[in-house]
Amino acid sequence: MRPTAPPRHRAADAFARRRPGRVPAVALALLLTFLPALATLSGCGTRLPERAFTARATPPAGQTGSTGGNGSTNPASDTGVTATEIRIGIVTSLTSPVGSEVFSGPRYGAQAFFQALNDRGGLHGRTVRLVTCDDGGSGVGNQDCVHRLIDQAHVFAFVSGSVLDYAGASYVSGKAVPDVGGQPIGTAYDRWPHLYGIYGSAAPRDGRTVGWNGTLYQSTEVFRFFKQRLGAASAAVVAYNQADSARYAGQLKAGLEAEGYRVLLQTVDFALPNFQAVAAAVHADGSQLLFDAMDTRGNAALCRALDEAGVTVAAKVTNVQNWSESVRTDYASSPNCRNALWATSSSLNYEDEQYPAVRDFRTAMARYYPDRAGQLSAWELEGWAGAQWLADALDSCGAAPTRSCVEAFMNRAEPYDAHGLILPASFVPQPPPTGPTRACLNAARWQDAAQGGRGGWVTQVPAMTTTCFDVPQLPYKP
Repeated sequence: MRPTAPPRHRAADAFARRRPGRVPAVALALLLTFLPALATLSGCGTRLPERAFTARATPPAGQTGSTGGNGSTNPASDTGVTATEIRIGIVTSLTSPVGSEVFSGPRYGAQAFFQALNDRGGLHGRTVRLVTCDDGGSGVGNQDCVHRLIDQAHVFAFVSGSVLDYAGASYVSGKAVPDVGGQPIGTAYDRWPHLYGIYGSAAPRDGRTVGWNGTLYQSTEVFRFFKQRLGAASAAVVAYNQADSARYAGQLKAGLEAEGYRVLLQTVDFALPNFQAVAAAVHADGSQLLFDAMDTRGNAALCRALDEAGVTVAAKVTNVQNWSESVRTDYASSPNCRNALWATSSSLNYEDEQYPAVRDFRTAMARYYPDRAGQLSAWELEGWAGAQWLADALDSCGAAPTRSCVEAFMNRAEPYDAHGLILPASFVPQPPPTGPTRACLNAARWQDAAQGGRGGWVTQVPAMTTTCFDVPQLPYKP
């Protein structure tokens, strides 16, 4: 089945990860302060026909998914593959100057997946051996990691990468090494072949230009959702007086206005932000929603100012990177604002254990990384989903996996949903969108529990595969 239009390109905050939506790169000096995250302009979604949401990846006849086999006839079928193991690389900006937790989530999710897989016997009797590299959050470090893993460790593929500057992308693609399930923090996953971001892409990915001749598209399903769910008609957007923050805020404003919102745009000084003035302006305007183009520090300070002024909004909208357990402490001094936090994404809520795949994820994280209970996050779940995607691609090859076989799985027309963990995604190139396109999302709200309970993220939609809207596609230059 083929998508009828390009998958959703989520515009991201300029400071936090240059997430899907691919806003321009930001100077490292600013990223040192800003990175931990903004409200994503289009926090979730895909553009696929309704029938795509009933499609699941199914292994070839006679195979059982990613639980392995007896491995009795395993050949050394490709680079990084021996009779007993498959070497897979993970590159993460783990010790970047912006902090160890900013990019680490997907790596932990992928590691937990493969540890659980190996404990079940691996893939067709082979153990998956992960070779990790920390690029330190720099382009030079990223290139060094890429060369080390390809030229020295001879990895078969990369998986669930999350890096600040994917400077080695052209080398990975030039060597035809599959990179599966990475977080599209920059524009690499909408430019280079052999790179497969976790959200899919319908861009040509010819290695020459990003997207469609340098143009990407952002969609407005998040704004449509809140308009219909909460009856919202007004929103405030808060940004720093810095070019990238202002640019992203402008994208937020454009998307909101395309959905008919009245928008209050507020700018604060980066060094000495006056959030009390913002709280007063939001109160005077009666803004129902609050979006921002700031870092976690700014968000927490803004929430404190709102609580201190007694200002409430129907929803303070954040993104998938901030969909985590850490909001317990990040917003400890502003409980009212914390209880207005909503997050949107194109993956399941990591707390929804009604889904078997989420239960598997949480069980593995508790077993292998019990000390990360306080950092559990949607990004870790997406790292797990990326690993699942690669495992299913490898499993489709049987006992003799090759890179070309894996890429045939990745490039197939049938959308993939990581056993229901993500919205169906594919990499079939499509023409640029020319009109409204169907886009879907998941949404959750933070709720403190009554009488001293833990509380947590509570899903706010019946199903992400049916929470869909026909929305405009707004072009922009990354």
